[in-house]
Amino acid sequence: MNNYIDDECITALRVIGAEMITKAKSGHPGIVLGAAPILHTLFTRHINLDSNDEKWFDRDRFVLSAGHGSALLYLMLHFSGYDIPMKELANFRQKDSLTPGHPEYGHTSGVEMTTGPLGQGIATSVGLAIAEAHLAAKFNKQHCEIINHNTYVLCGDGDLQEGISMEAMSLAGHLRLNKLIVLYDSNDIQLDGSVSLASSDSIKNKVKAMNWNYLRVEDGNDVEEIDEAIKQAKLSDRPTLIEIKTEIGYGAPTSGESSVHGKPLTEEELAILKDNLNSRQMAFTVSKEVSDYFHSSIVVRGNQANSNWNFLMSEYAKRYKEDYELLNQYMFNDIRLDDYEGLPEFPVGSSVSTRVVMGKVLDWLSSKLPNLMGGSADLTPSTMVKGAGGIFSKVNPTGRNIKFGVREHAMAAITNGITLHGSLRGFCAGFFVFSDYMKPAIRLAAIMHLPSLFFFSHDSVCVGEDGPTHQPVEQLAMFRSMPDIHVFRPADAKEMASALLLSMDVKDNPTVIVSSRQNLEVLDCTDFDGVSKGAYIAFEPKGTPGALFVTCGSELALCIQVAKRLESEDIFVRVVSMPSMDLFESQSEEYKNKILPRRITKRMAVEMGSSMCWYKYASKVHGIDEFGKSMPLKYIPEAYGFTEEVIYNEFLDVVKN
Repeated sequence: MNNYIDDECITALRVIGAEMITKAKSGHPGIVLGAAPILHTLFTRHINLDSNDEKWFDRDRFVLSAGHGSALLYLMLHFSGYDIPMKELANFRQKDSLTPGHPEYGHTSGVEMTTGPLGQGIATSVGLAIAEAHLAAKFNKQHCEIINHNTYVLCGDGDLQEGISMEAMSLAGHLRLNKLIVLYDSNDIQLDGSVSLASSDSIKNKVKAMNWNYLRVEDGNDVEEIDEAIKQAKLSDRPTLIEIKTEIGYGAPTSGESSVHGKPLTEEELAILKDNLNSRQMAFTVSKEVSDYFHSSIVVRGNQANSNWNFLMSEYAKRYKEDYELLNQYMFNDIRLDDYEGLPEFPVGSSVSTRVVMGKVLDWLSSKLPNLMGGSADLTPSTMVKGAGGIFSKVNPTGRNIKFGVREHAMAAITNGITLHGSLRGFCAGFFVFSDYMKPAIRLAAIMHLPSLFFFSHDSVCVGEDGPTHQPVEQLAMFRSMPDIHVFRPADAKEMASALLLSMDVKDNPTVIVSSRQNLEVLDCTDFDGVSKGAYIAFEPKGTPGALFVTCGSELALCIQVAKRLESEDIFVRVVSMPSMDLFESQSEEYKNKILPRRITKRMAVEMGSSMCWYKYASKVHGIDEFGKSMPLKYIPEAYGFTEEVIYNEFLDVVKN
């Protein structure tokens, strides 16, 4: 049975949560009313966090995967002492409020992750748990466990119907990430009606088959039962899912109905809710008894946990000085390249695919930067991308090479979780065409300004015989159109090495780098400074240029070849290499006009992909606006007109018009 004060606190959460949504005339009361006892129990009895030290390194992480329940999260953070005053709760979902429709990392104090797209929270939390396990293995000492925290997730039926969740949970079970605890708000209702209309899965059997511990709470209003389940989960040697049976919209006149999922209560329905819950509190107020209980059970307890940890850290500093100094570098993201000794070099004139360069430079970077952690989606021999230190596993948690398997959806989100945790830099790799599977997580990385790293090989139709299913055409346009992300398509080994080095210094945006399958000549005109500005002059004719090519990737060498031919005919053409459009756009107007002078209006862009994004820089674009075809690589340039003769003739038309 619940204590009196538990019931009072839960009622306060339910009533104010409903008031927030009704006042906003927007939101999701169903989960707020149904899951309030779950978060009350977790926050008042288990979770360790400190609102006075929001980024306390050893805090527990809580992720609201069911991001539509944001009102409940904001309430819990308010009562946990975070900078979310009651007036901001009353301003829920309004312009410039601290309480937006879905939780936003970096915008609202205490929010650990931007959520909303269902399943992303669960998958990202697997990355958080991987980071905790790796760091604990690296730094903990006997009787001095300075990294020892849990990752908690609240999810609903929709989260578990998303494929990304199953991919991520499969990997979590394989890795036995026992510090990961998923609280499943199981109410048998979703927006379209009963869950049984869309699913007859046994969640219990599914998660147990994925090597998870499964627990069930029959009464989602019973704090003691929820508390006991969380206690058991914390003792497990595997990740745990706790299925907690709740009633959607508990207390509302529409409780148990699908309409309460996302339809605010009317003022009349809100009054009925308060009567059903025996609430007499004024709007957006709580009793001193309730606020005092939350303060003592969350704020005070969290402050004490942090204080205990700081004492443990002082002992750690005395006993393990070198490890303590390294840990501080990790915690404050102060691990950086000190020297470039051993950086792989590739002689001008040699021929090497940029995927090979990517792999070699990344291996070198991993030897210099011990906080790099990631791997490929069962494609290491093709992407050439892997982590260092052996394969990360339960028996080798200090390994930094993650065998993601064929789980691209989850892989990108897990990479975000590794980066989001702090101190580690997550990366992953796959074929560029399958970035479609990863795009939602990469988009979230951009929204959160996370410096996650996404490496892709097979950047064009030059994949060859694998055909249109494996030949990216529109993917570059997709990422180039995405805000707050860096996208590189290097032309040769030097540009690839430059892009990788530049990505290591990025602190507040994700980076996408794509590489070639085929060998590319190492050119004498490419350089780091040019790549760092996004675009630069790769070839300047002897005479004053009256026209220009703008290009990137494997097509740079082709454009230079054509420009030299034109120069022999006294047609002077500049060739601009543009490996990163977004970096170029961030340069000064003076620099941009220097590279692409307004006076030069005769321009042609060349790339083996969608022409769409190039019309900003050229009136004529030679691209590929159709799906590819299966054929040996040697036939592809001719099939799509990426030959010297075709580009030469097309450019003559540009010059003449």
